[in-house]
Amino acid sequence: MDKERCGWCGNDPLYMAYHDNEWGVPVYDDRTLFEFLILETFQAGLSWITILRKRENFRKAFDQFDYKKIAMYGDKKIASLLEDAGIVRNKLKVNAAVSNAIAFMKVQEEFGSFSKYIWGFVDHKPIKNKLASLKNAPANTPLSDKLSKDLKKRGFKFVGTTVVYAHMQATGMVNDHVVSCFRYNKV
Repeated sequence: MDKERCGWCGNDPLYMAYHDNEWGVPVYDDRTLFEFLILETFQAGLSWITILRKRENFRKAFDQFDYKKIAMYGDKKIASLLEDAGIVRNKLKVNAAVSNAIAFMKVQEEFGSFSKYIWGFVDHKPIKNKLASLKNAPANTPLSDKLSKDLKKRGFKFVGTTVVYAHMQATGMVNDHVVSCFRYNKV
């Protein structure tokens, strides 16, 4: 018998694997949090499946999301990224990845880790929503508004409240699996 999943992943094997293994699982590792943050910022205005299909290309192009290296990217590296058909070639988003890496490291300096900073917004434990269906899932919340505002104040770009809420869902800060989904009680 097929497992019941959140409807957004449909029948796409890549989407299903992402849903079943990653989405909503609490992430505390700074490098992984940075990867999700950058991928979410590139997703702004696009579908998540587009980003998932390009994820390995992003990893290769952005030095496995090594924020210390990304913070040092100069004009030559940025120009090469803008020529890379394997990623989303948006100049503002590529530049934002560099400035976000710098802001990310400043947060690490202040809080000891980005994880401590961001998880502090949810008292270091996931918020477990009880969604009966996808139509009940919010695109943003007052908490994502607050986090978005704070990230922007700290110099992050492309971190509007909807992008931030998607990041919170992806990294398990919020469990938005529908209650009938087999993953709901597992994350």
